This record gives sequence, C-alpha cells and structure tokens, in this order.
Amino acid sequence: MSVVSTLVFTNGCSTVYDKQIEWQRVAPEKFPIILGIGYAPISMQKSANKTQRMLMAINASKLAAYVELAEQVHGQQISSTMTVADLLLENNQFSASVQGLIRGASVVKSYPVGDIYTTELELNFENVYQLYLANLNRKVIKSVKYY
Repeated sequence: MSVVSTLVFTNGCSTVYDKQIEWQRVAPEKFPIILGIGYAPISMQKSANKTQRMLMAINASKLAAYVELAEQVHGQQISSTMTVADLLLENNQFSASVQGLIRGASVVKSYPVGDIYTTELELNFENVYQLYLANLNRKVIKSVKYY
C-alpha cells in the first residue's frame, strides 16, 4: 500500500511544470508562380473616342486576367440544366461563375496585338505567403523550457 501511494504522489508531482514556449515560423520550401492572361477587343469597346476605347480595353483585359487567376486559385463553379422530352434534347443551359480574392498579383506585361489588348499578370505565392503572415500569426513550437 505504501509503494502504491508513493508512486501516485511522485507521478502526480512530476507532470506539473511551469513552461515557456518559444515559437518559430515555418515557410514552404518552394513557392509556385502562376500566370493569368486577359484579352479584350479594342474596336468593340463602347466609345466614339479611339483613346478611350484603348483605355477601356486595357481595363477589361486586366479584369479578364484577374478572373483567370481566380479560376486557377479558387476554381470555377459550373451549373448545368438539360431538358429532354420524347428522347430529344429541348433545352441545354450552362453557367459558370468564379468567386475569389486575389492579393499580391502584379502586371508583367500589358500590350496591344492588332485589335486585341493583352494583359499578363503574375501571382507569386511567396508574396501571398508574406501577406498571409502579415494578417495571420501562424507559428510552430521552437522550444519548450520547463521550470
């Protein structure tokens, strides 16, 4: 009985410690870089002024490039409905949507090719990781000291 009570008291005391935990950030070994390219026709922009059509095409191509980046990062949602009557296809509808937040992308090139304006964006995930660290304080244990 005395042996059992001695073991209970010594084990009970040995698990109670004061400790200090030091944290360290862990970065990935390799960061991917993805590209998004957007196109917009210059002559089809709704303006009588040639310069304004060019500026509108620049903005439209940049937005199209951002959509492409969002598709790569967040994916694309596809909805479809199909109606069949008497074994004949009567109605077939598809819709696609993209929703996401892109931070840290930069314009690589922006240039006209004939009547099409092209914008190339780059999303370096090292920049995204730095933005993530700035907004979220994720850490791992670096060391633990028991007193």
